[in-house]
Amino acid sequence: MGKKYQVIGIGNAMVDILCYENEEFLNSHSIAKGIMQLIDISRAKQLHEIITVSKSESGGSAANTIAGIAKLGGKTAYVGKVKNDPLGILFANDLKKQNVVYNTPFSPEKNIDETGRCTIIVTPDGERSMNTYLGVTEYLKASDIDEAQIKDTEWIYLEGYRFDGPESHEAFNKAIKACKSVDGKVSLTLSDPFCVERHREAFHNMIKSDIDLLFCNEFELKAMYQTNDLNQALKLCSNDVGILACTAAENGAFIINKSEKIHIPAIPTKIVDATGAGDMFAGGFLWGLTEGYDLATCGKMGCIAASEIISHLGARAEKDLKKLFKENEIL
Repeated sequence: MGKKYQVIGIGNAMVDILCYENEEFLNSHSIAKGIMQLIDISRAKQLHEIITVSKSESGGSAANTIAGIAKLGGKTAYVGKVKNDPLGILFANDLKKQNVVYNTPFSPEKNIDETGRCTIIVTPDGERSMNTYLGVTEYLKASDIDEAQIKDTEWIYLEGYRFDGPESHEAFNKAIKACKSVDGKVSLTLSDPFCVERHREAFHNMIKSDIDLLFCNEFELKAMYQTNDLNQALKLCSNDVGILACTAAENGAFIINKSEKIHIPAIPTKIVDATGAGDMFAGGFLWGLTEGYDLATCGKMGCIAASEIISHLGARAEKDLKKLFKENEIL
């Protein structure tokens, strides 16, 4: 009998608050362009007062990936911490509406922190600058991992950002152990070059010992292996992990396993908002893998799904991804 889930994601449960602003706005409010910076609740509230919100939706990197797989009809669940407050309720309802199983216990009411949120400022070039208040999602701990649920999935998908939490390493280890004990497989996304700088050694140990599939972009991979040469980084990483899926913006993606190196060209698309492109690449790729497609086809699915995401505001697919796969003659 098959397992109940194809993929379970574990990550930062966030609400994405999206808006459009110009470069001048970033400069005048000391917002670093194109990266994720951590902020506190007072800064989160201050930003909220000075932006014009275009969209609020459940987010967080792994949650975006899981929502993408669910949109393709995949059987998914998600693990991440929110509080029983307006944004936490929005997050939980949003995921459930997308047929994602979500039952992580709410953070205790007495916790002074609120549900995490990411204020994403999109500039006219489509680049996104993320201001993240982690809130209660930081407090994900081992007891939030339901071992029976984790044992009932083919893959788990771990979000690198979650390494910033004090007890998250234990939570990840518990999930990895439970998954591997019943021949499940483990994937990890490196999330962000600064995240890599903070946790390089822990990531490297995990990649070598536990990870079956690593997702990253070229900048994260180069940061991981401390080289400016992408080919060298690809080569070094392919010695450490079974499958590597590395995106390279307009240069598409590189998929490498022990026997082959595949280059997938990017799908030419006008960039409206780059938020979630990597998350959706992982979603398309993992769905293809759990459905039994070869690596080249999985890579194409990832690139098509990413191109759909960057064509509009927000990190959730608006078009029928299966239809796009058929139009591109890979289904």
